[in-house]
Amino acid sequence: MNYYNEIKNKLIDNEIYSKVKDYTKERYKVITYFEIGKLLNEAGGKYGDNIIDEYSKKLVIEVGKKYNRRTLFRMKKFYNVFSNDKVTTMLTQLTWSHYLLLLSISDYDEIIYYINISKNNNLTQRQLQYKIKSNEYRRIPIESRNKLNKNEILRPNDLIPNPIRIKNSNNYENISEKTLQRLILEDIASFLKELGNGFTFIDNEYPIKFGNRYNYIDLLLYNIKYKCYVVVELKVTELKKEHTGQIMVYMNYIDKNIKTIEENATVGIIICKQDNKYVIKYCSDERIISREYELV
Repeated sequence: MNYYNEIKNKLIDNEIYSKVKDYTKERYKVITYFEIGKLLNEAGGKYGDNIIDEYSKKLVIEVGKKYNRRTLFRMKKFYNVFSNDKVTTMLTQLTWSHYLLLLSISDYDEIIYYINISKNNNLTQRQLQYKIKSNEYRRIPIESRNKLNKNEILRPNDLIPNPIRIKNSNNYENISEKTLQRLILEDIASFLKELGNGFTFIDNEYPIKFGNRYNYIDLLLYNIKYKCYVVVELKVTELKKEHTGQIMVYMNYIDKNIKTIEENATVGIIICKQDNKYVIKYCSDERIISREYELV
């Protein structure tokens, strides 16, 4: 086999295809680059690793400048990573730009996680890059990762990372609950993205009335994807059992007075300085989760 001519013809076909059939060009590009990666891998085994240098010099002149050594090396690595049985079937789920971000990951389960959330949430390249850089996969509970990889039904709070990263533009070290709330509100868009897909902001210090007295929910959110309200309480201490009791009362109030019959039950998130797994373990309401916060 003449590996160089085979690679050159595939690249020329891809250039033509990308101009003519715009609606499927990314899928075609991904398949083409995977096939070229396979050819480069075989050619390297037969002629040595320097074959990429030789091919790239000729391709830059005969096909285009973008097919340099770096690009060919990425194609070869793409094949080596995605020829694994775990991920081969997911080959055409994303764009080439998305896959370039995944090439630095060695854990196949982690790759599958990012492919799934990118596909399910229609993530842009920039959004995926943020999630990878923030090490989201390692911050998601193991049970939730397994659910996602097995395509099981997820709850709205399953994919909320731990810890939750909150921007600390003023470099506070010791903060109060009011300060923590202010930091969140200063960049509410980033906070909602950190929580996951579909979260929207309703209000802070949301008033609810019990008899003649008012209580105030720290943050009231809504998840569009799961059609449910989300009560968020902020604590700058270790999680305590009275915190779950408090948020449970607030959730029940929203369910009885705000939620409509078409909407799902309210979810509760306690964001605290230090988690206490035993408090949540023995909490009677599975809709409540606790997450630590990390100032960044």
